[in-house]
Amino acid sequence: MSESGKMKKWLKRGLTILGVFLIIAAGAGIYNFSTIQRLYRTMTLFDAPGITENFRNMGDRFSSRTIHKGENVYQFKRKDSKLPEKYVYNGVEKSVPGFFERYGTTGLIVIKDDTILFEKYYNGNTENSKAISWSVAKSFVSALFGIAVAEGKIKDINQTVNEYVPSLAASGYNGVRIKDVLQMSSGIKFNEDYGDFYSDINRMGRSFALNTPLEDFIISLKQERVPGKFNHYVSMDTQVLGMIISAATGKNLSEYAEEKLWKPIGMESDALWLIDSEGMEAAFGGLNVVLRDYARFGRLYLNNGKWGGRQIVPASWVKASVTPDAPHLIPGKREGSNGVLGYGYQWWIPEKPEGDYLAIGIYGQAIYINPAENIVIARTSAYADYNKDGDGMEIESIEAFRAIAKKISK
Repeated sequence: MSESGKMKKWLKRGLTILGVFLIIAAGAGIYNFSTIQRLYRTMTLFDAPGITENFRNMGDRFSSRTIHKGENVYQFKRKDSKLPEKYVYNGVEKSVPGFFERYGTTGLIVIKDDTILFEKYYNGNTENSKAISWSVAKSFVSALFGIAVAEGKIKDINQTVNEYVPSLAASGYNGVRIKDVLQMSSGIKFNEDYGDFYSDINRMGRSFALNTPLEDFIISLKQERVPGKFNHYVSMDTQVLGMIISAATGKNLSEYAEEKLWKPIGMESDALWLIDSEGMEAAFGGLNVVLRDYARFGRLYLNNGKWGGRQIVPASWVKASVTPDAPHLIPGKREGSNGVLGYGYQWWIPEKPEGDYLAIGIYGQAIYINPAENIVIARTSAYADYNKDGDGMEIESIEAFRAIAKKISK
């Protein structure tokens, strides 16, 4: 059976189970209507008819907390330019504009030398759309973590996670170093296949919808490998990082992001961070941000964590975040990972690195940074067929981004 056929089979089976569950739950009074509605929204979130609308209205679908912008907004200069026409992927010449149209793009912005060269919105999104970050949020969490380390709130990334969050001693995270969690090398058993109805990531989504605290879900996870030896993508690793930040600073992630990122770098719009039933932010992927603010965050990293003469994120942290430092993290095919992209502290490094790096989120979200060309590219997307060829799309996007970085008219 093809991958798309398997996906449809899982979806059909999953929705059948959901329908039976909803009928039983409603009849038995197990869950109130709002909870059942929340579960339904979660289960249909990625369906093609409504995915684009869902991705720009997550604050209306789920509970969230606001990250407030400050009074002073950083303004980019503007100089309209055209995207280059072509890029090459696997030896085949392809259309740059065609790539973004083909893969469900909802927003694309290109910034060079603090100047917006290209900005376009697609499929109903506008400059005011707060687009869901998905795993691009992980790179924001990494920045906040680095700030907390610099402030002395977190003493050493070689400490164990349960030194900051004691409840994790009852989970597979017991005794795991913070650094291994930062590098997605925690050793936790976790299936992140969005096309598999029974995967851990989808179980987590349903638990989230049914108001199970994220912490309870995390405590249920087990370890399957020795930490620090294998790069295995586990979204709950980032959730643990968020828990550590909150425990160490005494602030929730939204408060900390507002104080340390949103206001200092002049974000133009409030953002939303989805929260669970206990008020904990979905650190692994729940940020909702306007496109130009994604670009502002990219600019912060392009400038090695400095903004207007002020060091916001330590330059040493930025460098460590995008520099794989162990064999299982180095880009390319390797024994210590099932992927080909390299990994740092919640940032990705291309298979054939050119000094560039990126934040990646499912369904096509990305912030691409190319220091050699002084370029930041931010993209939001709602690619409905992600479970069919999303991994390939992400690799291909790097070549499209590189073509833009090298060839866009100055």
